[in-house]
Amino acid sequence: MLLRHTPKEIAERSALTVNPAKTCQPIGAMYAALGIHGCLPHSHGSQGCCAYHRSTLSRHYKEPVMAATSSFTEGSSVFGGQANLVQAIDNIFSVYNPEVIAIHTTCLSETIGDDIPQIAKKALADGKIPEGKHVIHVNTPSYVGSHVTGFAGMTKSMVDYFAVSTGTKCNQVNIIPGYVEPSDMEEIRRIVEMLGVQAVLFPDTSRVLNSPQTGRHEMFPKGGVTVEALKSTGDSMATIALGRLASGPAARALDTKCKVPCEILDLPIGLRKTDVFIDTLRRIAGVSVPESLNVERGQLLDIVTDMHHCFYGKTVGLVGDPDQLISLTEFLVSIDMRPIHVLTGTPGKEFENRIREITRDVPRSVNVRAGGDMFLFHQWVKNDPVDLMMGNTYLKYIARDEDIPFIRFGFPILDRVGHSYFPTVGYRGGMRLLEKILDTLLERQDRDAPEERFELVM
Repeated sequence: MLLRHTPKEIAERSALTVNPAKTCQPIGAMYAALGIHGCLPHSHGSQGCCAYHRSTLSRHYKEPVMAATSSFTEGSSVFGGQANLVQAIDNIFSVYNPEVIAIHTTCLSETIGDDIPQIAKKALADGKIPEGKHVIHVNTPSYVGSHVTGFAGMTKSMVDYFAVSTGTKCNQVNIIPGYVEPSDMEEIRRIVEMLGVQAVLFPDTSRVLNSPQTGRHEMFPKGGVTVEALKSTGDSMATIALGRLASGPAARALDTKCKVPCEILDLPIGLRKTDVFIDTLRRIAGVSVPESLNVERGQLLDIVTDMHHCFYGKTVGLVGDPDQLISLTEFLVSIDMRPIHVLTGTPGKEFENRIREITRDVPRSVNVRAGGDMFLFHQWVKNDPVDLMMGNTYLKYIARDEDIPFIRFGFPILDRVGHSYFPTVGYRGGMRLLEKILDTLLERQDRDAPEERFELVM
């Protein structure tokens, strides 16, 4: 009901966010940590923070998300959380026996200034970290960045803590998949395997947050990149990072630390971006593209050709993460749709510049905002309605209020399933996206059609 009071008149707001279009850094850090095999994420802060991070991921993936917390009390909040964290490390290794504890900080521990590396060193000196086990960390205050930057920070920590260069290069490529679904990571691995390339994918949440139902609970599912594989990334011949914001920092850190050259690409969403990913991998590894991949590409192109009249000229409003929106916007523009409202909650002027460049030939004025909120997006839509909206579950309220067709895309999706099992990257993912767009547009067309235009065949 409150959305109906959103005014059309837009006023600049510098110190107020209404209905944010992002979640906090620790959620992204926790998600990345789950992509390490045998890893238990640890939230250094209060129980309430950890509960929120776990519940958001559990609701999105419909899977139990295991994580620990330092359980700050009033005393910890005043005098620091060192004693809590040292005790937590001891308890975790004694009770759960993970391979890795991945610590991320919260607003509280960041504000009081806890030094995590120093605390971890004390835990090691006190014999709390067993031989062969590992503790890594990343600083993730929630009052800056977003879940995307938290993911990027934890992924970079994997490089900082594990990557080692022995001086002897091995015939493998590092793939950093970016902040995408487990299904997308699985699809990226499938494409790499079809090309016959040996690769280390990190992080890798496939078979962790989309694991099969076996009737038994596993504290540490079989999926995830191993510590041994992470150590070997320093000897790889190259790194391909997918998503500049989520994957770029880790790729550049690996280049600096171990002299592994990197190529930082956009996420392979849609025809062109997937072409670039596959061609880059082909060139680096010196392999040929198999006919099976060319068939998938041709199938995606065939759908675009057959149904182009349904896409042409349709206006779209997008809310989501920067890396995903950049590739999605280009895909939509390439099929002659018109993204005219594009907003992310993650700050960064580069995003705005990229979207403006991609939409420069769209014959409409285009609104773009990084670090915006859904209140502003709603105002844009009120002033200039669109044919379709795409974004996370929270966008459903605006879609209902304005009676606009809506496709769930991105994070978090709390009221639907399938996103963790069916990819949107690669040629197959592009076909799925087109199917969802077509179904949504044509269902609305059927709903609104008068009797004489209610067609059997489109």
